[in-house]
Amino acid sequence: MKKFAHPLAAATFTLMLLAPAAYAQGNAVQGEVKKIDEGARKVTLKHGPIKNLGMDQGMTMVFRVNDPAMLKQVQVGDKVEFEAENGASGYTVTKIHKAK
Repeated sequence: MKKFAHPLAAATFTLMLLAPAAYAQGNAVQGEVKKIDEGARKVTLKHGPIKNLGMDQGMTMVFRVNDPAMLKQVQVGDKVEFEAENGASGYTVTKIHKAK
């Protein structure tokens, strides 16, 4: 029985380490760029549900961006995939790119 417990513990530990990475990849949200305000470092996105922010339905809202260079990667009307978090300064886009 001891020989079996060690590999089982190792497998469990490995799954515990991989679970957060798999969960983080699931936070991507589909949206559409409605407005860009480079000066204010904000983007208005029409988006679907954002589960990691507790938003069960889609809506259009303004997000801050961590890096203003992200706003140069997209244009009004672009379909995008993005990730957001609720930071100290409000809802913030942490990643954004044109949807495939």
